[in-house]
Amino acid sequence: MKQFTKTTAYSLRTRLAFSYLLVILGTILVLSITISVVVQNYYAQLQSERLTALAEDVQQYAHSLYSQGEPLNASILRAFPNDLLLMTDTTNTPFCSYRYISPDNCNNPTVLQVLHQALGGNFSQQNTINITTRKDQVIPSQYICQSIEVNGKVIGAFFLSEPQISPDTNIMSLINRSILITGLIVAAVAAIISYLVARGLTRPLDRLITAATKMKQGEYAQRVELPTSLDEIGRLGQTFNEMAGTIEADINELRRQDQMRRELIANIAHDLATPLTAIQGYSEAIADDVITEPTARHETAQLIGREVQRLRRLVGDVRQMTSMEAGQTKLDLAPLDMHALVDETAAVIEPECAESEISLYNEISPKIAPILADSDRITQVLLNLLDNARRHTPRGGKITVGAQAEKTMLHLWISDTGSGIDPADLPHIFERFYRADRSRTTTTGGSGLGLSIVKAIITAHGGKVWAESTIGKGTRIHFTLPLVNQPATLTPAPIATPR
Repeated sequence: MKQFTKTTAYSLRTRLAFSYLLVILGTILVLSITISVVVQNYYAQLQSERLTALAEDVQQYAHSLYSQGEPLNASILRAFPNDLLLMTDTTNTPFCSYRYISPDNCNNPTVLQVLHQALGGNFSQQNTINITTRKDQVIPSQYICQSIEVNGKVIGAFFLSEPQISPDTNIMSLINRSILITGLIVAAVAAIISYLVARGLTRPLDRLITAATKMKQGEYAQRVELPTSLDEIGRLGQTFNEMAGTIEADINELRRQDQMRRELIANIAHDLATPLTAIQGYSEAIADDVITEPTARHETAQLIGREVQRLRRLVGDVRQMTSMEAGQTKLDLAPLDMHALVDETAAVIEPECAESEISLYNEISPKIAPILADSDRITQVLLNLLDNARRHTPRGGKITVGAQAEKTMLHLWISDTGSGIDPADLPHIFERFYRADRSRTTTTGGSGLGLSIVKAIITAHGGKVWAESTIGKGTRIHFTLPLVNQPATLTPAPIATPR
């Protein structure tokens, strides 16, 4: 793959500057040619106007002779000592006047043919013709041929010609020299301006290349400062910054997820090691008859049972997370009475709450509208949230469950009077592997998957979940679930753990 370096940017800059310069030089060349053509046409127009004016004089002189009863004769030729003047009367008798040209031109077939056409009346023609000089040089000339009419009667015709005049050589040299000098000055200025313009266009590209190179090296915080314009380069810079921001956020999220995965592995290892060590120690004590009293042996067996329950919960969380990620868990939707379901779920954790002197209140009205949900999954949500609240509520605290119908959704909440959640941790508590409690004590530690599973289940039902918390006063977890009479029908779908 081609490596885009600073040299490539300079090459583009040079090509742009050279392109601008070529356009300007081409414009100067076209302008020079145009000026030359305009000057030539100007002189040709002057000669045409001169011949036209001279032809009018010939017409007037001929009319004067005719009014005096005099025929067209050589006197009219002497009155107009032009390079070539041919006249003829109705008898087709030509009179020819010439000064610097060959007399053979008076018998030029083209000239005689045009004169013959003019004798037909109402004829005027202006064009070019090649005339032979006395030195037998053929030169281009301009002519005018007209009929001579008096009171509608043709009395003759004349052919008036003179060599085409060209701009003075000195004048044309001056013009060409002026154009050349001006062109060189303009070209020099244009070259400088072209380079500056090209540099202005390619400098933002240099910045983009530098930023992209640093991003390739792992510096994802790169941004480019470009003019906030709406042209292509401005939009390119804006798009690059947006892309860089997205990539940086994704990379940071991946790093954070990876860090949490590593923490999860360490946490799982810790959670496995602690109960396994305890089980091993208690089992060896019983096996070695270290504990012989029946009461002590019974208490030890209960301790082993609790540690086994901890292991089962941990394994269950990991297994459920794996199942959700694979999309293998589906919802079995049915109408549910949330008041009754909360009572049933609360009865499961009531003994543990009573042991810690924590009061548990179900404030959901028995007449609340039923929801459309999966009973097992919602029970799991309630167990996770209630157990989480119990573990973070001190002795003598209170846990309250409430609900309120809002349009097509049922808004539920579970609040406690625990220690609260730090504001920095609050936005992340529903993420996988996240643990707001870093101390990982045996009374409050968890796998970091419970709230993530809660969010996955609620989201799969078409609801939302969020938290409010105040340090030292407690936490309230909110979530919504669809009512049975909602207009939209939910389609059971695999549960996907949110990322």
